Amino acid sequence: MPPAPPPDDRVLAARRAVGDRIRAARLHANLTQENVALTAGISRHSLNRIEYGHGSPLLDTLIRIADAIGVPLADLVRE
Repeated sequence: MPPAPPPDDRVLAARRAVGDRIRAARLHANLTQENVALTAGISRHSLNRIEYGHGSPLLDTLIRIADAIGVPLADLVRE
């Protein structure tokens, strides 16, 4: 099977927007990347990549991040 094509600009922009909302919610809750990553069961590096739009997390990971920050998942992924 050939490799998947790179995401288009709309997808990349949405990924960055989700990352921005995660970072804003985390900072509003006065939590560090390390705190959230540990609670969510991911590495701090992975959370950093998600926050800056360089990583594309699974839905399960987004749910755990939302729980770790204490916000509804919908707050992180709304458009």
